[in-house]
Amino acid sequence: MSVLTLTGLSQRFLDKQLYQDASFQVNQADHLGVVGQNGVGKSTLIKILTGGLEPDAGKVVWQKHLHIGYLDQYVNLHPGQTVGEFLHTAFAALYAKEAKMNQIYADYAENPDDELLSKAGTIQEELEAAEFYDVDTKIDTVATGLGLDAIGLDHPVDALSGGQRSKIILAKLLLEKPDMLLLDEPTNYLDVSHIAWLTDWLQSFEGAFIVISHDYDFLENVTNAILDIEFGQITKYTGSLHQAMRQKEADHETYMKAYAKQQAQIQKQEAFIRRFKAGTRSTAARSREKQLAHLERLTPPGNRAHAHLAFPYQEVQSQVLVYVNDLVVGYDQPLLAPINFSIAKDEVIALSGFNGIGKSTLLKTILGQLPALGGDVAIADNVVFGYFEQELDWAIPKQTPLQYLMGKYPALSQRPLRQVLARTALTREEMDKPLQMLSGGEQSKVKLADLMLTPSNILIMDEPTNHLDDDTKRALQDALRSYPGAVVLVSHETGFYDDSWVDTQINIENLRR
Repeated sequence: MSVLTLTGLSQRFLDKQLYQDASFQVNQADHLGVVGQNGVGKSTLIKILTGGLEPDAGKVVWQKHLHIGYLDQYVNLHPGQTVGEFLHTAFAALYAKEAKMNQIYADYAENPDDELLSKAGTIQEELEAAEFYDVDTKIDTVATGLGLDAIGLDHPVDALSGGQRSKIILAKLLLEKPDMLLLDEPTNYLDVSHIAWLTDWLQSFEGAFIVISHDYDFLENVTNAILDIEFGQITKYTGSLHQAMRQKEADHETYMKAYAKQQAQIQKQEAFIRRFKAGTRSTAARSREKQLAHLERLTPPGNRAHAHLAFPYQEVQSQVLVYVNDLVVGYDQPLLAPINFSIAKDEVIALSGFNGIGKSTLLKTILGQLPALGGDVAIADNVVFGYFEQELDWAIPKQTPLQYLMGKYPALSQRPLRQVLARTALTREEMDKPLQMLSGGEQSKVKLADLMLTPSNILIMDEPTNHLDDDTKRALQDALRSYPGAVVLVSHETGFYDDSWVDTQINIENLRR
């Protein structure tokens, strides 16, 4: 049974055609993953489905009375509200029923009436059927699964980081248990154990969902169908991500053969027309010309740009570049016990630990952006850091990528700046769009371009794969593997790195004296 049908969907964004006359449907049992390069319109599709954006053409039809849950990163959080209080709002309708029942009991105390008692009893049965009296247990289960217990349910929501904010919004959505889920990059701020918990939760979810993710291991485990967006088309495949990509490749080969065959036939006909149009066989030539005019021609295959990344290196003499000595990190209170480790000049270190434990805080303290609460960081002479920060925050969001880089590198002309942006697979049109209008992946590419303009000898990479498509992730992995300096990497995607190129894996939960 279909819960969602889209027909004739077309959407243009500035000068880019995202979709053209696309149609698909979502069935009741579909666990649907959405894949495609950065900027093809994956998040735009979610906005169209939620009514946040009116498509240029097409029709979106939802099953009637369907409860739709949307992972909205921009939902309002009320200052002064705690995490626990926010999560309890997932059960607002049940609390309203309880309040109504209590009022009926109060009225019954004043005016004993069997009809009032019957109404209260009906509501009581509805609350019990909805497991209302297990609300606190449900909240604890989801909070623990997503790592919110480390933050604390009494933590004020207005003091949360961007990643923590995303997690509590996701937690509330899961607690609501809608009929249909719309999830845009739900794993971006989750660590490995919490992704595993979410994977189990989604595998057992009885409703339909649509999930956008660039974490292909995650998609492989939670989906039974795939929407692939490419070259203005939306194609639905049944089966796992691996099966979908294999079918896509087979379809592509079939299409290319048909396209090549048609092109050969067209060239043969055009040669005949040129040769005989003015001669004795002109009638036959005109007949073939009419046939060509009515031929439904296959669209030429698109040329997809690929990223080619390389980070410039500045030589340094010291063998050990950074010593972390009894370092205590945090804000008002320490997040961890004292930490000790070092970074050698060509060492690749992967830092792990549950989300919120303080990995980003540790990196910012090493970089000197945050003061240490104890201990110190000793940095060798001539060390130059390159830093990829996971938050997509811009001082001037209305600037274009080109304007942003021109402001940072005034000595460079537009040409080399456009060249480095092009190496991330950004198009000329995307280079001239405001940063705030770019997708998350496109904004991440601007940050990668920035890193490619400044020589360094230590790259600090904090969740660089968030938002990136699979092609760009492969290019980033190749660039980090070939970088001759030191790399400190934080990534929740364990499939992105392994022992073949990472020298040391450090779980900072274990860095305690």
